[in-house]
Amino acid sequence: MRLGIISALAEEQHGLIEALESPSRHFHGMREYTAGKLWEIDAVCVLSRIGKVAAAMTAAILVEKFGVTHIVFTGVAGSGDKNVNVGDIVVADTLVQHDFDASPLFPRFEIPLTGLSSFATDVALTERLAGAAAPISRVHRGLIASGDQFIGKLTQIQAIKTALPQLLAVEMEGAAVAQVCFELGIPFAVIRTISDNANDEAAVDFMHFIKTVAAGYAFDVIRNFCKG
Repeated sequence: MRLGIISALAEEQHGLIEALESPSRHFHGMREYTAGKLWEIDAVCVLSRIGKVAAAMTAAILVEKFGVTHIVFTGVAGSGDKNVNVGDIVVADTLVQHDFDASPLFPRFEIPLTGLSSFATDVALTERLAGAAAPISRVHRGLIASGDQFIGKLTQIQAIKTALPQLLAVEMEGAAVAQVCFELGIPFAVIRTISDNANDEAAVDFMHFIKTVAAGYAFDVIRNFCKG
C-alpha cells in the first residue's frame, strides 16, 4: 500500500507531516506533497485546499504522479442528521455531489457517463478506518454529501436533507475525490469529524472546532489506522 492522505485545511492534518519518517517534499500544481513512512506505511500527505475541483485535482495527482494505491480523505463536516452531534465522527459508505444537477438530460445527482448518483467507498479501507475511529469518538456510517457551498443556514441543510433523507454529513470535497477514485480504480475512504450543525451558527462553531479539536482527532485516527 502507498497511502495518499488528503485534507482541505492544515488543521485537519496537523501533526501527520511531522510524524513522517524520512520525509521528502515535492511541489506540484501549487501544492506541497510530503512523502515518507507513517507508522510503517508508505504515505504521501497533502492539503487539497477547499472545494470539489481542488480536491479532484489533488486526488488525481496523487495517483498519476506520486503512485498512491489507496486514498483517505480526513477532515471536518457539518451534521446532516439530528442524531449526529458535534464531536461525532462520520465514516462514509457512499458519497454524493448534492449540488450536481444535469436534469433533464440526466436524473438529479447522477454524474453523466457513469450511470451513478453516488459513489461507494472501499469496504475494507472503510472498515479499517471506522475501527481506527471507534476508540476516539462515536462513529456513524452512511451517506456524506459534498458541494461547493459552505452550509451555514438552516434552510440550506433542510433542503439537502429533504432531497437526501439518508444524509449524515455535509462537506465540500469528499464526493469529488470519490468520483476520481472510481474512474481511476483506486480504493478510497472518507472520514469526517462533525464540527458544526450546518445551521445559522455553523461558521462560528466551525472555526472554533477546527482550531481546538479537529487536529487531535485526525492525528489519532490516522495513527490508529496505520498501526492497525
